[in-house]
Amino acid sequence: MARKGENIYKRKDGRWEGRYIKSRSSTGKANYGYVYAKSYREVKAKLISQSSCTSNSVTVDPEISSDQFEQVAMEWFQAICPKVKESTSNKYRNLLSSYILPVFGSKQLRDITHEFIETQCNFFLVSGGLKENGLSSKTVSDILSLIRNVLQFATRNGKAISCDARSIQIKRQTKEMRVLSRAEQEKLCQYLYSNLDSCNIGILVCLFTGLRVGEICALRWEDVSFSDYTIHVHQTLQRIQDRTNSEYKTRIVVTTPKSACSIRTIPVPHGLMTILTAHKASSTGYILTNSDQNPLEPRTMQNHFKKVLKNSGITSANYHSLRHTFATRCIELGFDVKSLSEILGHASVNITMNRYVHPSMDLKRENMQRLSDLLAVK
Repeated sequence: MARKGENIYKRKDGRWEGRYIKSRSSTGKANYGYVYAKSYREVKAKLISQSSCTSNSVTVDPEISSDQFEQVAMEWFQAICPKVKESTSNKYRNLLSSYILPVFGSKQLRDITHEFIETQCNFFLVSGGLKENGLSSKTVSDILSLIRNVLQFATRNGKAISCDARSIQIKRQTKEMRVLSRAEQEKLCQYLYSNLDSCNIGILVCLFTGLRVGEICALRWEDVSFSDYTIHVHQTLQRIQDRTNSEYKTRIVVTTPKSACSIRTIPVPHGLMTILTAHKASSTGYILTNSDQNPLEPRTMQNHFKKVLKNSGITSANYHSLRHTFATRCIELGFDVKSLSEILGHASVNITMNRYVHPSMDLKRENMQRLSDLLAVK
């Protein structure tokens, strides 16, 4: 049975089949291509993938109204793909195929009201996801942001909409980030100093410079200036979905960091540079592997960090907690906030102060104790 308004069918053998236009002849006749999967969602994702790989392909029936959300969403997606990183386009594609198009795809733009969008967002929060136990507020916020982008794209192209979704807000739940205490940091450093291999030195670099896990994995010896005592951060490493084939696969890519502000030069403490100097095995290659061609991927580094914490007798923490710990220690030591913000690669000081600085109870107690003089009886 076909899904209404789509070239997606469930076959007699139980599989789902999707049809798309690969090309057209000189007379305008369509030449079709086909994709197959075990579920409707998988077929939808494959059709969206084809739309980004073939400039003339579409994922919806040619007879569908140009004011249908799915048609506009595909046009927006094809327009935005050349302007964003591959990892970002993969994220957009997944949100479209998994959550947005199954609900919004067949609706006309004029029928997508404030109430409809808000109701669907609430549904995603309560019952969304494969396990139907609700999506995170971050994921629903991303879904809503993408819907807004599509509707704004429609408006720019002269299409009438009922709601631009700007007034709809998702209450974000702020998770408290784990920050190592001074005692834990000292215990961690003692373990790392006693076991100075490549990965442990990488952990030290992150703890004392605030590098992200992707940045340390992409860091090369060519990026370290031993004369200036600096590290130049201009690349990040990540594993992303590979959409070049019909089957979902992944591959490692080394690309520019998440924003222009993340490209930065960081002064390195002399003690840390001494460790790097002793560890240097060649003038080129990745720092974590001493190999010119084979980097260490972030997941491997994250798993190693978990083992280090366990061996050190420290309660488990996310790798990103090293970055937060660095920022918190810097503030405790009296760092200039603007300098710290630039070292972290943040676009503004507000991001640094609101998200990355977590004053310890000892620091709060020390600051409060300064009020004691005002209480003294004279």
